[in-house]
Amino acid sequence: MSSKIEHFTPDLDSRRGEGLTREVCGFIAGTEYEDLPEELLELGRKSILDGLGLALSGSVASSGRLVQDYLSSQNIAGDATVIGTPLRVSPRFAAFANGISMHADDYDDTQLAVGADRVYGLLTHPTAPCLPAALAIAEAADRSGRDLVLAYHLGVEVETKISEAMSPRHYQHGFHSTATCGTLAAAAAASKLYGLDLERSLHAMALAASQSAGLRENFGTMTKAFHAGRAAESGVLAADLARSGWTATDRILESPRGFFQAHGGGYALEAIEGKLGKPWTFIEPGISIKPHPSGSLTHPGMTKLLELILEHDIDEAMVERVDVGTNHNMPNALIHHRPETALQAKFSMEFCMAIMLLERRGGLSEFSDEVVHRADVQKMIRKIHFGVHPEAEEAGYDKMTTILDIHLADGRHITGRADFGKGSPSNPMSYDEVADKFRECAGFAGFREDRIQPVIDAVKRLEELTSVRELTGLLAGRSG
Repeated sequence: MSSKIEHFTPDLDSRRGEGLTREVCGFIAGTEYEDLPEELLELGRKSILDGLGLALSGSVASSGRLVQDYLSSQNIAGDATVIGTPLRVSPRFAAFANGISMHADDYDDTQLAVGADRVYGLLTHPTAPCLPAALAIAEAADRSGRDLVLAYHLGVEVETKISEAMSPRHYQHGFHSTATCGTLAAAAAASKLYGLDLERSLHAMALAASQSAGLRENFGTMTKAFHAGRAAESGVLAADLARSGWTATDRILESPRGFFQAHGGGYALEAIEGKLGKPWTFIEPGISIKPHPSGSLTHPGMTKLLELILEHDIDEAMVERVDVGTNHNMPNALIHHRPETALQAKFSMEFCMAIMLLERRGGLSEFSDEVVHRADVQKMIRKIHFGVHPEAEEAGYDKMTTILDIHLADGRHITGRADFGKGSPSNPMSYDEVADKFRECAGFAGFREDRIQPVIDAVKRLEELTSVRELTGLLAGRSG
C-alpha cells in the first residue's frame, strides 16, 4: 500500500509586514506621558482601580494562598508588594503573584473586538498581565505615578492591538490570549520602565514571545489565573534579560516562523500596522469592566435577565424553562454545562442564569463551591437550556448577542436580547461604580472601609503621586 505525502514549506523569506516588530518597539520606546490624552488617562484609572481590587479579592482565593505559601518558601525577598499580604519579593515574583490574583475570580476587564469575524470578548484581559508587571517594577524602583501610568498604557495598547490582529484561529484552537498576548504586554511595560532603547526593546519582545503560552483547556481551574501571572512574570524576565544584554531576533511578530504565524496561522496586518495609539484601544472600541466574576460572555445575558426579572417580578417558582441562545463561539468558551465547582461556574451560562433567577445578583459571594452545590441552584441549572441561536449567529462575532426566552408556569413567554452587558463602552461604569466594585473586592479580602477609601482616592490622583510606594503601601496586608 502506498501513500502520497504532500509537504508544505512556508515562505520563510516572506517580507509581509516587514518592520512590524520594530514599529511596535519604536512606539514603546518613543511614546512619552505627554502623548497620552486625558480621555485615555480617565479610562485607565478605572481599570487600574478595578485591577487592584481584584488583586485584593484574589489574594484570599485558594490560588492566592497557594502562591503565597510557595513564595514564602523561596529565597526571593525584594522591594515589591504581593498585594493583600505583608510579603515583599523581587518584581518578577510580585508580578507573578499579583497577576494570578487579578485573574483568580475572572472578574477583570476585557478587550472588545472590532471586526465581525473576530471573537468578541475572547481577545484578552488586558490589565491582569500588564499592571502587575508595571506596578512591581515601578514600586521596586521608586518610580512616579506618571511613570507607572505610561508603562501600563503602552503595555495594554501593544497587547490589545496584537490580540486584535491575531487570527481568530489562535483562540478557537485552544490558546488563551491573556496568557500569550499578555506576555508581550508585560514585556512592553517593563521595557518602558527600564528605559530600554529600541534595540533592547526588540530583544525583550522576542524573549517574551518565546515564552508566551497558555491553553484554554484549563478554563474552570486555577491554571487559568496562572496564565495571567505567568505572563506578567515572563514579561519582567524578558525585559530583565534584554536589559542585561541578552539578544534575540528583531522580527518576532511578522516572521513566518514568528509569533503570529506560529500561534494563529496568520494575522491581519491592517489591524496593527500604523494603528498603535491611533486610536488607543481604551478609547475606541473600548475596554469592558466586568459587573460579575464570570466569563464576560455571560454578562449580556445576566444584564438582560436581571432587567426582565425586575420588570416582571419573576421569582424562581414561576420559572419552568429558560432558553439562552448565542453565536457558536460562546459555547466554545462556556464549556461547563453542569458545573461542580465555583471555578467551573464562571464558565457556565447555565449557572449564571440560575443564580440571577434565584438571588437577583451574581457577585463574589455567589460564586462559591457551597452555592454551586445548593439543591435549588442545581435544580434551576437543569431548567436552563443553552445553545446556538440563528439571530445571534447572524449578528456577528464582534458582539456577544444573547437571546432569552423565559417560559413561565402561567403560560407566558418573556423574551429579551442583549448585545453587550453592563460595564461595556455602550453601558459603561463610572469611576464611582468601579469604586463600589473595589469596595466589594477589598471587603471580601477583609479590608476595613478606613483602608479602602484611601486607595480609591490615590488611584483617582495617580498621576500626581511622586512615588508609586504611596499606593502600594495602602495595598499591603498586615502581619498577624
